[in-house]
Amino acid sequence: MFEHVKAFSGFSVDDIPKAKEFYGTTLGLRVSEDHGMLTLHIAGGRDTLVYPKHDHTPATFTILNFPVDAIEPAVERLLAAGITFEAYDGVDDKGIFRRGGPNIAWFKDPAGNILSVIETN
Repeated sequence: MFEHVKAFSGFSVDDIPKAKEFYGTTLGLRVSEDHGMLTLHIAGGRDTLVYPKHDHTPATFTILNFPVDAIEPAVERLLAAGITFEAYDGVDDKGIFRRGGPNIAWFKDPAGNILSVIETN
């Protein structure tokens, strides 16, 4: 039924202007706005919808992963941009989890949703 439909993902935030600033300026994504919602234009044609929700509750799981070749430089750039990494069990002093699986570091957007940078090498 939907095998040829270009599906897309979406998530809610509580403040569209803050989200636009964060995703567009802090993270450097191309962002467009239409009808009070944002579209994150992610490489590979994987647009993601960001919509306002007045009773928004942050996701308790990772909603968006940013794959990188090397995690350390990515973490350093994000730290320089003012990002604070989550201090989950098992992360090192830089905020990177290196215990099995790919190296990964989690951070939150202004609405409290969880994002990550994940090493692909």
